[in-house]
Amino acid sequence: MDRPLLSLRSALIFLLALLTGGAASGLTAVAGEGAARSLLAGLAATGLAVPFFNHLIATEDSAVQPSSTVDASTVEEKSNG
Repeated sequence: MDRPLLSLRSALIFLLALLTGGAASGLTAVAGEGAARSLLAGLAATGLAVPFFNHLIATEDSAVQPSSTVDASTVEEKSNG
């Protein structure tokens, strides 16, 4: 088995989601809520962060490519003056 278990993009998405959930859980605990509510807040934030970061970090196929509508003659005219 030569390939990794997760792609780099998937690992990054899950890492960011876990960090988000941990931050939400920690902030909820600092705010004075109980352990159960802190855990639920962290799990909810993690669950919502996965599709958010999945959409935020676009795949290479759906990345916006600059359009090349300017033809070469227009570029040459502008450069020659």
